[in-house]
Amino acid sequence: MDGLTKLNVLGLALTAVLLAMACVKADRVRAWRSSINPSAPDLPDSAFVVARVIFVTLAGLGIYTAVQAFGVSDDMAWDDSELAGAVQQAADDLDGFTYQSDDSGSPLYFDDYASLIEDKVIQYGGGDAPQYGVDATPADANTLDDAHFTVTAKGADDAFCAHVERSRSKKDDYTPPGIGGGEGTLTYRGYRIAVESRKGEC
Repeated sequence: MDGLTKLNVLGLALTAVLLAMACVKADRVRAWRSSINPSAPDLPDSAFVVARVIFVTLAGLGIYTAVQAFGVSDDMAWDDSELAGAVQQAADDLDGFTYQSDDSGSPLYFDDYASLIEDKVIQYGGGDAPQYGVDATPADANTLDDAHFTVTAKGADDAFCAHVERSRSKKDDYTPPGIGGGEGTLTYRGYRIAVESRKGEC
């Protein structure tokens, strides 16, 4: 339980105390005051009515604040179902994804497979999932042609394995125009990736 959730629970506990105070009978309060200070003036019924209104109003505000805070807390962390759905949709979207690379094999349009997976999972997280907190941890034996990534997210207990396989795709090669507008001399190689996911670490 994180700090914000603990604070929300404490707020609900205080709200319950306020409601309990509003339910205390006037005769019991009078008897209690009399036992402590017999010479204290008697409290009119109107004072108890006002006190109950105040306690109930404060309790209502406390409940409203706690509900809003729980919503904020939920938006700050992933849950297992959000992560499961986002990973599956990310894998489906990236399966068949094509890109070009330079001579070193580095992709032109994204940093690496890990960042590509993380961005896609966040994209498919849905309205309640935060737009951060996703990690795609690469396996030690990864290569550009065959790679595994353990996908986790802040707040979620489950982990998922994304498997990426790369194949050459000559039809997706790209040759930018030359300086004079004619055919260029530099060709970027095209590649296609196949992506699968499953529950559990890689």
